[in-house]
Amino acid sequence: MVKKTLASLAMICAFGAAMPAAAAEYPTRPVRMLLGYPAGSGIDNVARQVAAGLEKELGQPVVVENKAGALGNLAADFVAKSTPDGYTILFTPNSTHAANIHLFKKLPFDPIKDFIPVGTVASLGFVLVIAPEHTKVNSVAELTAMLKAAPGKYSWGSGNATGQVAGELYKTLAKVDAVNVPYKGVPPAMTDLIGGRTTFIFADATLAVPQVKGGRIKALAVTGSKRLTSLPDVPTMAEAGVEGYDLSGWFGIFLPANAPDSVRDKLSTSLHKVISSPQMASFLRGIGAEPYPGGPDELARVVAVDTEKWGKIIRAAGMTAE
Repeated sequence: MVKKTLASLAMICAFGAAMPAAAAEYPTRPVRMLLGYPAGSGIDNVARQVAAGLEKELGQPVVVENKAGALGNLAADFVAKSTPDGYTILFTPNSTHAANIHLFKKLPFDPIKDFIPVGTVASLGFVLVIAPEHTKVNSVAELTAMLKAAPGKYSWGSGNATGQVAGELYKTLAKVDAVNVPYKGVPPAMTDLIGGRTTFIFADATLAVPQVKGGRIKALAVTGSKRLTSLPDVPTMAEAGVEGYDLSGWFGIFLPANAPDSVRDKLSTSLHKVISSPQMASFLRGIGAEPYPGGPDELARVVAVDTEKWGKIIRAAGMTAE
């Protein structure tokens, strides 16, 4: 009887000791990183760099899965409804957690209640670009004059929420009229721009900068309050004559609600190391973004601030929920 009791106590103690050890071992299998935009997009390139860095920190594969559609909502909804065990995470821009709530009549998820913030990744501006082979303008002022001369004649593409809002804000502040053509991502929007099927797009800098440097497209202005390190000769929209224009975005990582604190902390610490590395800073700045190493509290703060900010911009631009 004594031996049986001692054996039982030993099993209980062993089980209790194994509990924290198991939690500390996360992850013990591959992690899925869901992305709401297509392969080859600017955010896709960043996500894969971050995933590679996280693999080294976590000691497990981090597999990027593209689930494009509805301005990132499909991927966000998938993660929101996934098992909250840390093996399915969301890599997303401000679209799903600040803009889309104002662009859609109803979202299939709650940006606040259905997610746990892990950390920020990068901040970035957008770039107003044209295809010089088809659109013969050299400045924002010339593009504005061309659009004003033929209201509704020209079209512009958008591959995500920020790009769409950027274009609508330009139309509002510059008082021009052009037809928006929405795409599932920036790459197909860029393809049609280069092919002459649209006149201009506002593309995220992470995809636009390499194309500009390659000579296939021409940058007329950047959307933020400061010029990009990677495009120092390209003016801001405000400098180019569109008074009051200032728009930028960010990338961040979220877990589904109810994920364990230990998992969030492990991911957040690992992410911070990846984003703070000189190699990542060099990569991000090279494609027009800036490293933004912030933890869960910072991501929660920027979501709250930008949800209000983007709501004001979208309403001022006269955009209606779809």
